[in-house]
Amino acid sequence: MKSPDEFSGYDAVALAELVLRKEVTPRELVEAAIARIEKLNRTFNAVVTPMYDQALSAAASSIIEGPFAGVPFLLKDLLAAYAGVKMTLGSTLFRDFVPNHDSELVVRLKRAGLIIVGKTNTPELGILPTTEPRLFGPSRNPWNTGRTTGGSSGGSAAAVAAGMVPMAHANDGGGSIRIPASCCGLFGLKPTRARNPLGPDFGDLMSGLVVEHAVTRSVRDSAALLDATSGPDSGDPYWAPPPSRPFIMEVGADPGKLRIAFTTQTATGVPVHEECVDAVQDAAALCTDLGHEVVEAAPELDGELIAHAFTVIWSSGCASTLNLLNPNQDQVEPLTWALYEVGRHYTATDYLHALLTIQQVSRQIADFMVDYDALLTPTLAEPPVPLGAFDSPPDDPLKGFRRAEEFVPFTPICNITGQPAMSVPLFWNAEGLPIGTHFIGRFGDEATLFRLASQLEAARPWADRRPPVSL
Repeated sequence: MKSPDEFSGYDAVALAELVLRKEVTPRELVEAAIARIEKLNRTFNAVVTPMYDQALSAAASSIIEGPFAGVPFLLKDLLAAYAGVKMTLGSTLFRDFVPNHDSELVVRLKRAGLIIVGKTNTPELGILPTTEPRLFGPSRNPWNTGRTTGGSSGGSAAAVAAGMVPMAHANDGGGSIRIPASCCGLFGLKPTRARNPLGPDFGDLMSGLVVEHAVTRSVRDSAALLDATSGPDSGDPYWAPPPSRPFIMEVGADPGKLRIAFTTQTATGVPVHEECVDAVQDAAALCTDLGHEVVEAAPELDGELIAHAFTVIWSSGCASTLNLLNPNQDQVEPLTWALYEVGRHYTATDYLHALLTIQQVSRQIADFMVDYDALLTPTLAEPPVPLGAFDSPPDDPLKGFRRAEEFVPFTPICNITGQPAMSVPLFWNAEGLPIGTHFIGRFGDEATLFRLASQLEAARPWADRRPPVSL
């Protein structure tokens, strides 16, 4: 029997193989994950709702099937409902909310053999790109506990980076898979719009901005998990183009000579930290060395127009969520209330005009991508910032939201267009902080991203580059 710390060095595919060969039991893996969580969570505050009894019960089943049979997993405490377990959305307002059903994604995760051992921290309603909710307090980055984990899937990212589990659920409405992947040195793929289901509670969210998937340490875990969860659900309003073959078959496949555009310029004019520029230039050089054609180019976008349209949709979504319970101002954080106030004053006409804007932008970027297999940008405009960087003073509750726009100028465009995109951990700065590199693919084309990501992973492996606490 290996120690809990030894299991932390395996990815999910490898752990499933151990179970299949009967070298370890699901219960042993679950107990190891619980031990790691108990050892590390006081430092990182990644897991906010332990589900140990449910996990041990599931591990005791005589029949556990699926590609990840017996592998421990964590759910983000947002959107993915698990029957009988509270889902707080990181908010005091929802702290007692207990779903009476599993979401379709959770049904598929269980069917894949994953054993859910807990729920992870998230900012209130997933609004900010940092994980510091008033309800649970901040998650801390395993690379530097004074820095942000990113958000809104920051608890999941901290847990995976620290080796509590090999991968964890995440979702992404403006970068919330890719932002924490960048901050915590993980691989984070945002799938194509409607690749994974949002049912039965939603057909889409915020007109398609939000998608479900995970943060992982390895590329193959991300691909194999997407194979297990993707595909349309009954009653979905639309779905992503089906892949020509399983995504796992793209891992290790020759991507051929790709034509890759790159830019370090933001559409809004926000400055980009020199270390994030260095990360892109380093990735561009690596792609050139691997035989790809890399050119500096980017679509010409009206950043202010796009930011306004995104804000209309995002704040309207916030208002819609809060209207479910008709809250008092003191039941939510000041920024959330301020965004709610903004959103509820937009009209249906405003919302439809915002949709028209993002649809026009989507066509513009699709036309640009005809000539390129991928677009390379920084994931973030800065390295992981200190905790508290998004705090808002009482007299300016939206300051944190404006600060978020400076930190995250690149990722939201893919939520607007629905394109797949990934943050790849290729670069660490002199302080030892990870800085992700962002690759955007054509709509429906995760296959090219997985082929490129696995090529980059082979050329510059990152699995053994782990924060000291995880060793």
